Amino acid sequence: MSDSLRQVRADYDRDAVVIYQAYDDRIADAALAQGRFVGPHFSFSRMTWIKPSFLWLMHRSHWGTSRGQTRTLAVRLRRAGFDHALSVAVSTDPTARLYDSYPAWRAAFEAAPVHVQWDTERALSGSALAHYSIQVGLSRHVIRTFVDEWIVSISDLTDRVSKMRAFVQGGRTDRARALLPPERLYPVEDAVTRRWS
Repeated sequence: MSDSLRQVRADYDRDAVVIYQAYDDRIADAALAQGRFVGPHFSFSRMTWIKPSFLWLMHRSHWGTSRGQTRTLAVRLRRAGFDHALSVAVSTDPTARLYDSYPAWRAAFEAAPVHVQWDTERALSGSALAHYSIQVGLSRHVIRTFVDEWIVSISDLTDRVSKMRAFVQGGRTDRARALLPPERLYPVEDAVTRRWS
């Protein structure tokens, strides 16, 4: 991707990519027990956002202390599924370069099964960095596929988050940094990034 400010960064291997989500105990416990998200508390009827940036989720959930976001889950997805989601996504930004007018973007946005949004990436301290982090919004049209076909495994990072939060609050950022998941540039074809950059 040519835009150095908007690059997908993730923890991944040949087969899977890790995304992060924060939930309450009911959703997290059921997902960990089943190895997938299940009802009745997980919603299959509204958009769910997946985030490959661990630190952005920490910013969003206030290190696992926000109401309803006290459990941090690492979800391993099949790369084929993640890549498909990116390939059909439309940006939440109406000025994305693929669209020559607001109506053209709006029509594409309303029809898209997946949305992409860029947010300022965060440091361990919570301060803003000079590049952006991607969020991928999965609509109700693809959530079942996400749950039934893309998820490889789900693990609970809540204890790690709690430990890291204590290190950060105590000024031991070196100890917290040692527990960060590895994230690196994720390969995305230019033809795909043009859809939402």
